[in-house]
Amino acid sequence: MQGSSREAFAAGHGAFAAALASGVDALSLGEDLFAVTAALDSSASLRRALVDPSRGATAKRDLVDALFGPKLSAAATDVLKVLVSQRWADAQDLADAIESLAVEAVVASAEASGRLDDLEDELFRFGRVVVAEPGLRTALAAHGGDELAKATLVQALLEGKASAETIRLARQAALHPRGRRFDQVLETYLAIAARRREQLTALVTAAVTLDEAQRQRLESALSAIYHKPVQINVVLDPAVVGGIRVQVGDEVVDGTILRRIQEAERALLT
Repeated sequence: MQGSSREAFAAGHGAFAAALASGVDALSLGEDLFAVTAALDSSASLRRALVDPSRGATAKRDLVDALFGPKLSAAATDVLKVLVSQRWADAQDLADAIESLAVEAVVASAEASGRLDDLEDELFRFGRVVVAEPGLRTALAAHGGDELAKATLVQALLEGKASAETIRLARQAALHPRGRRFDQVLETYLAIAARRREQLTALVTAAVTLDEAQRQRLESALSAIYHKPVQINVVLDPAVVGGIRVQVGDEVVDGTILRRIQEAERALLT
C-alpha cells in the first residue's frame, strides 16, 4: 500500500481494535468483513464509489449504511465506515485492507482462546502438505473448481486435526484466493497472525528435525538480532545434507552443507 492507503488502514485498524476491545464476537466480525471483501471483489464500480475522493465522507458512510447496514453487525458497519472515510491511493487497497482485518479477527478469536500457536502451526503445516501434493494443489487451485468440493475437501482434511479458526481460514483461502495460489494465501494469513503477536516469522530449512532445545536457542538468537519475538517454522529437506537455512522476510542466511558444496563447485569452474 502507498502512503495514503497505509494511513487509511491505520485509522481503520484503530476502529477494528476498539471493536475487539469492546467485547464483540471476533469470529462474527471476521465473517462480516469477509463478506464485504467478497462484495468489493465482485464490483469494481462499488470499490471506486467507496474510495472516490470527489465523494464526501458522509456520502460514503451513507452508502455503507444503504448497502451493508441491514446485513452487517454494528461493529463491522462502524469499522467499514471509518475505512471508507479515509483517503485511499487505490480502490483495490480498500478490499485488501478489509480482508486483512477479517483474517486478523479470526486470528484474534484463536488468540483469545489460547489457540494462536496452534493456528499458526496448523496453517503452516497444511500449506506444506498442499505444496507437496500435486493432486491437492490442483484441487485447491486458485482458478476454477467447484466451491462446494473445495470446502468439503478442506473440511475432510482438517476436521478433528485443527482448530475451528484454522479450518475457517483454510476454507477462505481455498474458496476466495483473490488471484493468488493457495499456499500464497496461507503465507499472507500467517504474516497477519505474526503481526498480531508483534513478532517475525523465520522459515528454517534443515535436513533433520530440530529438537526443542535447538529451536529455543535459535529463537533466542534471532529475537536478539531483530529485537522482537521470532516464530520459527521448520521445513525438512534432506537435500541440504546438514546445517540450516534461515529466511526472515527478505533476509536469508544459508549455512547448509549443500550451499557450501555449490560454492565449491562454482569455484572449481571459474
